[in-house]
Amino acid sequence: MDKKSFLLLLIGVCFVPVALRAQDTTKRRTIDITSSFKPVLREAVKINFNAAPPSVDTSKGRLTYTIPPNFLFLSYQPSEMKPVALQRDSINPWVNYNFIKLGVGNVHIPYIRTGFSLGDGKTTFFNLFANQLSSKGSQPYQKNSLTDVKLMGTVKTANNLEWSGNVGFKNDVYHLYGFRPDTLKFTSDQVSQSFQTWFGGLSLRNTEPTEFGLLYHPNIKINYFFDNHNPKGTEANTVLNLPLEKTIGKEFAFDLGFTADLTHYNLPTHADGQNNNIYYVNPAFLVKTNQFFLQAAVTPSWNNKAFYLLPNFLADISTSDQRFTIQLGWIGYYDKGSYQRFESINPWLAQPGDSLRNTRMEERYGGFKGSISNHFTYAAKIGFLTYKNMPLFVNDSVGGGKDFLIRYESSMNALQLHGELSYLQGEDLTVTAGVNIYQYLDLKTEVKPWGLIPVEASAHLKWQAFKDFYAKLDFFAFTAAQYRSPTDGVAFKGDNGADLNAGVEFRITKMLNLWFQMNNIFNNKYERWHQYPVYGFNVLGGIIFSFGDKK
Repeated sequence: MDKKSFLLLLIGVCFVPVALRAQDTTKRRTIDITSSFKPVLREAVKINFNAAPPSVDTSKGRLTYTIPPNFLFLSYQPSEMKPVALQRDSINPWVNYNFIKLGVGNVHIPYIRTGFSLGDGKTTFFNLFANQLSSKGSQPYQKNSLTDVKLMGTVKTANNLEWSGNVGFKNDVYHLYGFRPDTLKFTSDQVSQSFQTWFGGLSLRNTEPTEFGLLYHPNIKINYFFDNHNPKGTEANTVLNLPLEKTIGKEFAFDLGFTADLTHYNLPTHADGQNNNIYYVNPAFLVKTNQFFLQAAVTPSWNNKAFYLLPNFLADISTSDQRFTIQLGWIGYYDKGSYQRFESINPWLAQPGDSLRNTRMEERYGGFKGSISNHFTYAAKIGFLTYKNMPLFVNDSVGGGKDFLIRYESSMNALQLHGELSYLQGEDLTVTAGVNIYQYLDLKTEVKPWGLIPVEASAHLKWQAFKDFYAKLDFFAFTAAQYRSPTDGVAFKGDNGADLNAGVEFRITKMLNLWFQMNNIFNNKYERWHQYPVYGFNVLGGIIFSFGDKK
């Protein structure tokens, strides 16, 4: 059947009455429809998104910060001033772990200094230092030498404890050249005297306060000192110190300590020798704030069984920025009267008898200190001092006055003026200057304060002029002390003294440095002690070999 016939048949069927179609039910009719169909998707509609900024929030939030206060306490505690017989080389050493410094000059032959470091640098620290210095001047017997060896160590434990100790040996050899060799004759053995010292110490401290706010630092120092005289003089010194501090909050503390300073001086001519002992009990109440420091205490002391109550009051009043501080104090303390200490002041001392005495001192002072900008610092102080049993040194009438004897002033006073200035420019430049003026008054026993310098001034400059090139300059001057004529005891005043030293140090290889120094450039042969002129102009130079520097 073609397509046209099929359409006609379909139309006829559609218009046949329903009744007629319902009559014939015996024959099944079928219809076959053939057609082509192509499905087509409707074009999709895109969804458009329009971005809109959020509305502006005009409300202001309130933020609260809590910053804990941190305070830095810088308190001034005056320390004992001890005169030094010899000023050592002040050129800054290179920063390294091990070094050997060698030198030679027209006076110093030889000059050897060494330093070695061991340990991990975190929990263990060990240092070994050794020195050998010899010098010889133009006058007969004008020579001396120094040999010393010292081992120091520190060990930190895991429970915030720090152990420190040291042990060493020192030998000082001097020759008594303070006499006229044209009128007096001595052999080298007769004018040679040596002083030897064996020493050691041990200390323990906690680096962090305990749970009860306690800080402790017990320590002990022991040394054995003897000379080469006949008969030989020997001395044993022991200092035991037991300090304890209890912190009370952030601004208060209480200190309690005990000190035993024991000395036994022995001469074969004295069967029992001499004991010279001092005991202290050190209670103190402390107040520490960012603008105020106060130490209020009295110190019970026993000087060879004689009881004295020493004052111990200190106060610092500072501005809020710590740039200006007023200092007030009333303190009392002892200078130990020992053979070893007197020899460190005057090495031409004759062997003392059995009359060693401690010097009790009391000081009342007021002053101020501060800083200008970040480089200048200054300090000034005026004080009134009282001395009991002050040792004075006079030339002996025997042997042409080459030896010095000790004469004690039972009581005297002194007015002190002190001032200092400093300029610091990082580690590149350091300039310091200071002056001390003493006016000694009201002597009860002696006519003059023999051997005490009334005015002394000093200035120091250290400058890193270029990379690996350092320069230094030291100047000091003093007005001469009064001395007592060894023949008739008449008082005289010596000549004033001034000394200028200069030196340089520079690197030539990674491990080798050169250094050169000129001493007493003015060639001023002044006398710190009567009849003992110092070396004149002298030069000294050499090399520094450094190794083991981890940097």
